[in-house]
Amino acid sequence: MAKTRVVVTFRTTTEAMAWERTCKTEGLPGRLIPMPVEISAECGLAWIVSKEEKEPLLMRARQLDLSYADVIELKKETR
Repeated sequence: MAKTRVVVTFRTTTEAMAWERTCKTEGLPGRLIPMPVEISAECGLAWIVSKEEKEPLLMRARQLDLSYADVIELKKETR
């Protein structure tokens, strides 16, 4: 069975830190992580959430005018 996680990438560390601060203040799901090795991006940080949390998170991020570079779904096989 595969488990899908959603990774939000950023262009700069400043974007990542602003995202973290706003998400914590707003009570939005997810957490800041080091960039997964499967992903190449300019900033070494990423925000990770479950696939189910993706759309509500991105909708609220647009409302709050939060910047990000890309949204990538990663599938990981689980036993």
